[in-house]
Amino acid sequence: MKIKIQHFILIILMTMCSAYSQDKVTLSGTIANKSNNETLIGVNIIIPEAKVSFSTNSYGFYSITLPKGDYSIIISYVGFESFKESISLTQNTKKNFSMIENSKSLDEVVIKTNKTKVNIRKPEMSTNKLSIATIKKMPAVMGEVDILKSVLQLPGVTNAQEGATGFNVRGGSVDGNLVVLDEAIIYNTSHLFGFFSVFNSDVIKDLKLYKGGIPANFGGRISSVLDIYQKEGNNKEFHINGGISLISSRLLIEGPVVKEKSSFVIAARTSYVNLFLRMAENAKRVSFYDINTKFNYKFNDKNNVFVSGYLGNDNLNFGNSFENTYGNNILNVRWNHIFSDKVFSTASAIYSNYNYGLKIKLIGLNWKSDVKNYNFKYDFKNYISNNLTLNYGLNSIYYKFNPGTISPLDASSTINPDQIANKYAFENALYISAEQKISDKLSLNYGLRYSNFQRLGQQKLNTYLNNQPVVFNQELQIYEEAIPTGITNYGKNKKIVSFDNLEPRLAVAYSLNNDQSFKASYNRMSQYVHLISNTASVSPLDIWAPSDQYLKPEILDQVAIGYFQNFQDDKYSLEVETFYKKIKNKADYIDGANLVANDALEKVTLNGKARSYGLEIMLKKNTGKLNGWISYTLSKAEQRTSGRTADEPGINNGEWYRANFDKLHNLSVTTAYEFNEKWSFGGIFTYQTGKAATFPNGKYQYQGVTVANYGLRNKNSLSAYHHLDISATYIPKPDKKKGWQGEWVFSIYNVYNRSNAASYFFSQNETSGENEAKRTSIFGIIPGITYNFKF
Repeated sequence: MKIKIQHFILIILMTMCSAYSQDKVTLSGTIANKSNNETLIGVNIIIPEAKVSFSTNSYGFYSITLPKGDYSIIISYVGFESFKESISLTQNTKKNFSMIENSKSLDEVVIKTNKTKVNIRKPEMSTNKLSIATIKKMPAVMGEVDILKSVLQLPGVTNAQEGATGFNVRGGSVDGNLVVLDEAIIYNTSHLFGFFSVFNSDVIKDLKLYKGGIPANFGGRISSVLDIYQKEGNNKEFHINGGISLISSRLLIEGPVVKEKSSFVIAARTSYVNLFLRMAENAKRVSFYDINTKFNYKFNDKNNVFVSGYLGNDNLNFGNSFENTYGNNILNVRWNHIFSDKVFSTASAIYSNYNYGLKIKLIGLNWKSDVKNYNFKYDFKNYISNNLTLNYGLNSIYYKFNPGTISPLDASSTINPDQIANKYAFENALYISAEQKISDKLSLNYGLRYSNFQRLGQQKLNTYLNNQPVVFNQELQIYEEAIPTGITNYGKNKKIVSFDNLEPRLAVAYSLNNDQSFKASYNRMSQYVHLISNTASVSPLDIWAPSDQYLKPEILDQVAIGYFQNFQDDKYSLEVETFYKKIKNKADYIDGANLVANDALEKVTLNGKARSYGLEIMLKKNTGKLNGWISYTLSKAEQRTSGRTADEPGINNGEWYRANFDKLHNLSVTTAYEFNEKWSFGGIFTYQTGKAATFPNGKYQYQGVTVANYGLRNKNSLSAYHHLDISATYIPKPDKKKGWQGEWVFSIYNVYNRSNAASYFFSQNETSGENEAKRTSIFGIIPGITYNFKF
């Protein structure tokens, strides 16, 4: 029925389109890379005579309606040669354009054309787009270009500490980030303690990070959206490129299946040594691999089909202590259909799986968990007029959560495996949004998303006295797990609880002139799935759980205001934003919470609230031999869980306390310098305030054992985090365009060998009896060399 409703809306909007454009004509088509027919996302198109500008969508499609007449079209894109073309419009016209890369070798962009100026008039803020050409010029660990490392150089983005997985946006937790690769959800974004990301830059086509002002087509998370697309493959000729470094190797193969109609791309990476990692002495193996693949077939000018996939896995073996394995698997089948020169649609069927395993060898325990989802999306983009574009669609996700299967490591054991009950859920959403130009100075982007989440059986659930799974012990003044009073049995797919939320979105851009503008945004978002974890260690606990009658959905409200300016003929860009966001139903753990193999997580969690606010500044130099940016964030992130009654103190006495990912100061300086055609250099300096932590403030004796007494939660901090990374790229034959092309990348991570704290360990010195604190760190100075090739 929902699809029928969408078709009904589509018919109405197409009728509106037809009525509007009776005395006008529409120019539409796609823009692609001339060398491989890869469509280009976000290409800038300007028609001076009509005083309009617009850009291609996520699949390189554009549409504009104009009065009949003669026009000039100016097309530009980062890393490609800009050009101007004249066209006479007397009827609806489809015209595809091809752009020529302005490169020397291995897709490296000539700096003087690499303009990344701010789009002053577009009602889009708290958003950063990084081209692959820009990312490839940034220093990388062991010479390996890394997507997430580049994202961490943007304002408002941090990592918890060295060795922690994922990233944090504006004080939010890792699970608050919606990370999608070709529209499929990625649950863990890191390889090897965050040393690498799961995204192979060779196969990545485009990425965009939304920190606020998030469009209505995205939902399900409350911190950010990282939207990543893979390449489609060269449909003209076969190519191979790759790289070999001291720690990993990678290879990409692409080419036509049916020339200029169908293509494929497959890329693989693997690591083979654990050199240069400062870890425990008993580490036996640290490795990962991943495989990316994509296939597409163009049936005709109106129908394209894409099949893309990803398979990745990590294995972290710490000898006789423990072994940790985890990985993502995704598959997406997508159909792009052009209904008319004004209506573009995308239908996707997506499978995503994240699996996590932990072998605790000291006690002979094997624990496996996973989360699977089956996702259907149907999205439309309707170009009503040059001043109004509509986006609308639906999204349905079916979840299966396996919290854990526990079994003995000894295969000959007679002990039967213990299966924690699986959890099921169904999430649905409908959305509509509009981007509208009110005048030459004022533009809007507004929309509404409706989301529904149903927690489903099959499961036996505990019941509790007064419906409180956590009780407060007045005598000991601590929170404790409640004793269940009974059990309710829910049949398969029977609804346990349901949530409905309306999520409005609004963004406004007001242009003072061609180079200056003010922007503002508001968005409400709901998050129904949660990462259950109270640690940021190098082997984090990864259990995903759905919202239920106790673990409530998190609801975010965020506002942001910004000032944007391009100056000195677009040589420099300035972005200044201030934001405030608040979250309700923020899960908090009671002291001493046990999360491993816990079949009743409601007995160790309370619902609180959170807030964060701050100022972000980014100054970019867009052109010249030396370019890059400086980003600085001053922010505060706090959490509060009050007592449920006047007799309860809540967590931390019910007062606001620093969230786990609070970083007061965050500074990043990113530079790239082209010395000549053969040599180029890059550098990144990062400084962050130390992560929040809880240190002991005293000790006491209990039955002859010295026990540490801890103070208020997150009252202390780890030491400040900072390091400098540099790289040099040497291209022996920069003028060579055919055949074998190679380059050498030399890099040094953490040049001055800073021992950044991953954690502190508190103990008593056996000789002196004095208390002492030991700082553990993971990465020291790491030199690297990589040979990249292409033919």
